[in-house]
Order: sequence, then structure tokens, then C-alpha cells
Amino acid sequence: MAENATNDSVSVAHASGPGMPQLDFSTFPNQIFWLVIALVAIYFILSRIALPRIAAVLAERQGALTNDLAAAEELKQRAVEAEAAYNKALADARSEASKIADETRAAIQADLDKAIARADADIAAKAAESEARITEIKAGAVRSIEEVAADVAGDIVAAVAPGQKVDAKALSAAVATRVKG
Repeated sequence: MAENATNDSVSVAHASGPGMPQLDFSTFPNQIFWLVIALVAIYFILSRIALPRIAAVLAERQGALTNDLAAAEELKQRAVEAEAAYNKALADARSEASKIADETRAAIQADLDKAIARADADIAAKAAESEARITEIKAGAVRSIEEVAADVAGDIVAAVAPGQKVDAKALSAAVATRVKG
């Protein structure tokens, strides 16, 4: 039976072949032929179809990138110009506002000067009117004082010299001379 088992294992080994077909040296020339054909086919597929498409995509991306960079540079330039225009407009607006403020101050000052001049004129007119009244009052007071002084002096002379006649004109002249100083 041992002999029988040994024969069976040898016949199974011969029947199944040498092992992996890729490692069978008798098929190497055939495998090398198909390897070369597969590599040539892959080369032609890659060089004629895949690589041109990849190159086109890369060129398109490069073109888009270049266009985007140019557009970004143009937009940056526009932004710089817009900022300069904004700064100029802001400076113009500030100078215009300053000019308007100065004009308004000047107009207000002119109105104030006119109002002060009118007030000064009114005050001067009222002061002149008041001085005229004061002068009238003084003159009236002096006349009243002269009259009262003349009456009192006449009464004093009549009381001191009871029978003498007092000259009213002379008495008035004496009182006026004395009042004037």
C-alpha cells in the first residue's frame, strides 16, 4: 500500500504540471512577446490619447490661471485708482466743508457786526436822549433852585428887615450869580 500511495502522488504531480504557468520556462518567449505588445499598446494609448488630453487640461488650467492673474492685477489697479479717487473726493469734500464753514462764520460775523452796530446806535441814541433829559432836568432843577432860593432869600430879607421893599430882579440876579458859582 505504501508503494501504491507513492505511485499515486507521483502521477498526480505529473498530471498537474510543473506549477505556476508564468514560471514555466517553455512559455517565456510567448510571454515576452505579449508583454512587448501590451507595453507598445499602452505606450500608443498614453502618447496618442491620454497624454494629449492631460496636456490640454494643463494648458487650459495654465491659461485660466494666467487670465485670472491678469484680471486680478487689473482689478487691483482699479482698486488703487478708486482709492485715489475716493481720497481726492474726500479731500475735496473736506475743503468744501471748510470753505462753507468759513463763509458761514463770515456771514454770521457780518450779521453780528450789523446787530452790534444797530445796538450801539440805539444805545447812543438812547444815551443822547437820556443826556438831553438829564440836561433838561438839571436846567429845570437849577431854575427851581433859583426860584426857591429867590423866594427864600426874599422871605429872609422880609423877615430880617420887615419894612423894606425887596427888588425881585436884583434878588434873582444875586441868587443866579451865587448858584453859578
